[in-house]
Order: sequence, then C-alpha cells, then structure tokens
Amino acid sequence: MSKKKIIIGIVCVLITLAAVYCIYHVNSRGKNYIAYEQFLKDVKDNKVSEVFLSNSHKIKVLYRDGKTFFTDNPRKDSFKEELLLQGVMVDEVDNRIQLVRSLVSLAVLATVLYVVLFRMKSLNYQMQKESKKLSNIDANKIEGTDILFDDIAGNDEAKESVKELVDFINNPEKYAKYGARLPRGVIFYGPPGTGKTLLAKAVAGEAGVPFYAMSGSDFVQLYVGVGASRIRDLFKKAREKGKCVIFIDEIDALGKKRDNGMDGGGNDERDQTLNALLTEMSGFNDNDGIVVIAATNRLDILDDALLRPGRFDRHIEIGLPDKKGRYEILKLHTLNKPISDDVELYDIAEQTVYFSGAMLESMMNEAAICAARRDSGVIEKEDIDKAFYTVIAGAEKKDRSGISKRDREITAYHEGGHALITKLIAPANRVTKVTIIPSTKGAGGFSMNISPDSMYHRKVDLENNIKIALGGRAAEELVFGRKNITTGAVNDLEKATQIILNMVKRFGMDDSIGLLNYDILRQNGINIGNESITEHCKRQLKAMYEETKGLLAENRAALDGIARALIERETIEEQDLDILIRKYSVCA
Repeated sequence: MSKKKIIIGIVCVLITLAAVYCIYHVNSRGKNYIAYEQFLKDVKDNKVSEVFLSNSHKIKVLYRDGKTFFTDNPRKDSFKEELLLQGVMVDEVDNRIQLVRSLVSLAVLATVLYVVLFRMKSLNYQMQKESKKLSNIDANKIEGTDILFDDIAGNDEAKESVKELVDFINNPEKYAKYGARLPRGVIFYGPPGTGKTLLAKAVAGEAGVPFYAMSGSDFVQLYVGVGASRIRDLFKKAREKGKCVIFIDEIDALGKKRDNGMDGGGNDERDQTLNALLTEMSGFNDNDGIVVIAATNRLDILDDALLRPGRFDRHIEIGLPDKKGRYEILKLHTLNKPISDDVELYDIAEQTVYFSGAMLESMMNEAAICAARRDSGVIEKEDIDKAFYTVIAGAEKKDRSGISKRDREITAYHEGGHALITKLIAPANRVTKVTIIPSTKGAGGFSMNISPDSMYHRKVDLENNIKIALGGRAAEELVFGRKNITTGAVNDLEKATQIILNMVKRFGMDDSIGLLNYDILRQNGINIGNESITEHCKRQLKAMYEETKGLLAENRAALDGIARALIERETIEEQDLDILIRKYSVCA
C-alpha cells in the first residue's frame, strides 16, 4: 500500500470516530440538557408532554411547548409507571433500531467521504495529465524539409553565411580536429517577409536533418513553469534525434530584455522560460550536430544573455532584397507561370523598391489571378501593373458613382501636389503612376513615389520625404483655402510625424536637440522633456510645410496642368507627368 493511501485511510478513520463521538456524546452536556431534579419538577408541574425511554444513559424529553431536552436515565423499573400516572406519554425506543439508524448514518457518511476523496483523486490525476500534456511539445511540429538553397533567391550574403553551418552539422569531427566548435545558435533578423523561415528550412534541407519549427509564442503560457517544461521537452526530443535544426520563430515573444528588477516586477513565466532556453543551449555538447536558429524582426529588444557568445553566436541580417535580388526572386516566382514575352522582369525589379520577397510573391500571384480571370492564356504586363498597385494601395473600386465632381478635383490637386513636389525636389525618385481612382483600402487616389535603392538615408533625403508627404495638404490649402482642407492627408501627416521624430530622437540630425538617442535615455529611466521635443518637431514641420507650399505656388501652372490631366484621364503615367512638368514648371 502506498504512503498516500495510508494517509487517506487514517483521515477516514479519524473522521468516522469524530462522527461517532458526535452522535453519541455531543448532546450529553449541551445547551439542551436539564438536570434530573428539574425534570421531575417539570413533570409535577405538567410541563412534560412525552418521554422517550431507551437503555442508553440518556432519555429524550418533549415538553408541551415543543422544546426537546435530554436528561439522565434513572434506569428503574417503576419509572415508566410513575410517568404514566403523572399524565406523561411514554414511548419506548428500541436500541437496535437506534443502532441501525446510527450505522446507516455512518454508512452514508463513509460513502460521501469515499466519493469526495475519489473525486479529488480523479481531479488530481486529470490535472497531472493536463499539465503533462501542456508541458509536451507537439510532436507534429517536427518535420522534414526538402527546401534547398537553390530554392531561395536574393540575400546571397546571408546564404553564404549559413552554408558552412551545413558542413558543421554533417562533419563536426572535421572542425573538432582544429578545436572549432559548432555555433550554438544563429539569429536571423530583418523586416517581415524577407525569408528568414525559408532560409532556416534550407539549412535543414541541405544538411538532410530533421527540422523542429516552433514559435516563441508556443512557449509563453499562463501557467508558470509550462513554458520551461516545453523548452526542456523540445531539446530532449532534439537530442534523441541527434543532428537536427531547431528553429524558433518570433523569439522576441519569450526573449525580450528583462527589467533587471528596476520596478520590482517582471513576468515569472517568461523569465523561467528564457532561463530554461539559456540553460539548454549551454547544456548540449559542442559537436552534437544540433543548431538552434531563431528569427526576429526586432533584434534590439532581445535580452543580452541571448545574444552573448556561447548562446546565439551569429547574428545574420536578412534584409530587403536589392534590385538584383528582386530580379532573382521574380525569376523564381515566374518559373511555373506563363509570362508574356513583352514582360521585362528587370524593369519590374527596378520598380519594386522596398518590396520584400513575400510581397513580390504576392504580387506575381495577384498577376496570375488577374490573367486567369481574363483567361488570356499568358500573364501580360497590364496584369503585373494591376497587381503591383493592388499590393501597394489595394484593388480599384468598381463603383465610383458616389464620388462627386468636387471630391475628384480635391483628389486631383492632392495627388498632383505629391507628384509635383517629388519631381521638383527629388528628381532621382520615380513617380511611376498618379491616379485619382479610389481603392478598397480607403485611399482616394495615390501618387506612386519610388526612391532609388540606398544603404543609408541622408538627412536631406528624410527632409525631402517629409516635404513630399506634406505636398498633398499644401496643394489643398493653396488651391481651396485653409478652411477647405480635408482629412485626406491623415496618412501623410502620420508619415511626416514619424520621420521628424526619428530624426530628432533617434538619428541625432537636429543641432538644437543634439546627438542623444532618447530611446536609450528612456530605457535607463531618464525623464525626457516631451513637451520641448514636441514643440521643436512642430516648428520644424511648419517650416517645411511653408516651404512646400511656396514651391507649389511658384509652380502653380504645373500643378493645375497635372490636376486637369488627372480629372480628364483619372490616371497618368510617368512620361506624361514629365511632359506636363517640363511644359509648365518654372523650376524644371
């Protein structure tokens, strides 16, 4: 018999004894007990209605007012006769019946106790079962992968950085001869949709080893300790497999910087999970052939303990593809698609600046859907153009009957303002299309401004981007007056505000504010004069807005010409825009 069962048995016996004690002794000297002398006096005073006789040491007395008391049993043969002569009813109680009643009560009590204890045991077993189930990593997450490096286009530098991991996994003894160890962990970081997960699968595919793909959110649980158990279970399964690749996507869900006790709080579950991950990564042997790859969009918010050597040794940026990379990605995504001969993928790659690999794939898929809808047999250039603008601004609205002539005119000047300012102050930028056709994303129209590929953003480029964003509102005010400006500039103002804040608070591009990074100051508990920064940014934006409005006023004829063309044709291409600007603009 187990220790647990013995304890349960002892508890049951004690409860039973306590019940027996209560049944037979609780009333012996309680508040409803009267002395025998008082009982005899009450009998003489005709206050007693009935007496229940038994062989026990107590008798039950029922008074005429309905109250019940107990008193001592005199146990004499003439006691019943004396009571009857006094006019008291006497009821003899069979002790055997009383015993049966007591035994039935005990049986019922024991049954209830057994059911309760059994139920508690069942619940405890169920909780243990659920806890074990929660702590286990889903085995279905383990999968093989047949993706190879040849299936990935663009990001050649990143591919070169991870190719040697494949050799590490397959031939760890070769590196062990030179005292080199396999990198314990690799972090892929970069914008969403750039192929971080795909590259991790390619590492496992090239090495021919199992691929364990999990998300950081899979380890973040409500119950403390479950996330840590899942980490241990994952690494246990990995060790059983031997050589493998463990991939943790969105690792920032569990690996954010800890607060170092600054506010005395913290997230116990997340901290325990992170500690378990750090411990497991330090626990396996250098040459087991196990590689941990993590992916994040925010490398800056990860805990320092994760990023130190010995944990995630390598940090590989998976950035947005350049023109050559976009061209290779487009070639890859058109291999199984019937593309028309007049489609130049290189021109499309040049046009899709700041597109991620996922956006390019989505664009080509949209183009294929457009072609299938027309059932043209091949994907034409017009299908790709339509898909391009669908990805950027959303699909065109078919029903435009509710748009008034006044709204079309406002939109024409708004979008014309963006396009004209772009061509005047940033001639290196391309404006491939200007339209006043509304989209399903809520845009009344748009001016497609494409800046050239660049590794860095210069201060003058950021200032130009602010002026371009303000060009629409400035055109509205210039043409229709201050009181007739519209809500159409809401997204433009968000963009301009974000740029000026980054220039002042992060990039150190303002002389009066200085070179401090205000995000770092805030992380270290240093208060920031938000009001002074807000006022400074406000003055800067106002100055750039006035400059933009003045530039549009100087080129009012060009603005009117662009607006008239948009009202007539709804859409104008870049070559038409250049002709109009050369014809009317004084700054061209």
